[in-house]
Amino acid sequence: MRYSVTHRDGNTQARTGILETEHGEIETPIFMPVGTRASVKTLTNQQLIDCNAQIILGNTYHLMLRPGMGIIEKAGGLHRFMNWDRALLTDSGGFQVFSLSGLNKITDKGVHFQSHIDGSKHFLGPIESMQIQKTLGADIVMAFDECSPYPSTRENVEAALERTHRWAGICRDFELQKHQSLFGIIQGGTYKDLREQSAKALTGIGFDGYAIGGVSVGEPAEKMYEAIEATVPFMPQDKPRYLMGVGTPRNLVEAVMRGIDMFDCVMPTRNARNGTAFTWAGKIPIKAARYAEDFSPVDPLLPDCYTSQFSKAYLRHLINVDEITGLTLLSLQNIAFYLDFMAKLRQAIREEKLLEFYQHICTIYPI
Repeated sequence: MRYSVTHRDGNTQARTGILETEHGEIETPIFMPVGTRASVKTLTNQQLIDCNAQIILGNTYHLMLRPGMGIIEKAGGLHRFMNWDRALLTDSGGFQVFSLSGLNKITDKGVHFQSHIDGSKHFLGPIESMQIQKTLGADIVMAFDECSPYPSTRENVEAALERTHRWAGICRDFELQKHQSLFGIIQGGTYKDLREQSAKALTGIGFDGYAIGGVSVGEPAEKMYEAIEATVPFMPQDKPRYLMGVGTPRNLVEAVMRGIDMFDCVMPTRNARNGTAFTWAGKIPIKAARYAEDFSPVDPLLPDCYTSQFSKAYLRHLINVDEITGLTLLSLQNIAFYLDFMAKLRQAIREEKLLEFYQHICTIYPI
């Protein structure tokens, strides 16, 4: 993997760049749709390609449970299994197993946990996570880390940080496939000095890219922005920076202005399943009665999206009668909007119009 910065904004820390992988180039800042179980919910690969999705995510925890690594290995890896020829990123599985409170036991070697599906017992540590991700074969692999919940005491965050740094070294020493790149995950909760400490420790180990983890776990947005500001100054300028699990359009532009390059979040597809459309006019609660006779396009400012051929009234009808097509069309709308949003954000950085773009986003997405 190679990363190069192509433009820096003159008024903020925002930048554009090119991330080169075995499966194609990625323009940053980029939003990565989440394909938890080797599929972005309700969407086909062709629909994602039509939206110009340059990279999507797979989830290590869910894929290790079903269909299991034996099947994916026989298929020739995750790219071939899901017939996706663009870039892939897999998470470490750490967030999922640590969030299984009551079903896990944390040790210095990793986590003993029970499957949320059938209660079967498993163990996941840094070596196991790397072995699974090597089998999956994603272009970008995440180091195994411990994500502290919010709120957490300083003592608990420090203990998690010590494990995260030790595990990061184990992950770094693991031999992945030649085309794979490894990102370290910076933790530290809402403690600014621990964020700095973690960033310095991980850059000392040396990774192909760096992620900020442990945010968007219930803390106020301002706390998240403070965590970014406390971390970015200690992250390498020549490596991609990834903010995990974020977020709203306002969150994305705020983070880009603070120096972040990569994002993922389930928000576009999850909100679609709840009947909410993200558009260039703001969020639309499409199930609302006021759209029953609204025959205007859901988003006339997104004309290249297939969903834009259909009216708000039609989408409302599909969602309210539980038609699967409604979920597909809304998910397509939201993913297309997020990717168009990032394209326009990159253009605003290149044209030195980022602050103007930011002000516009704040009017339609105030939080």
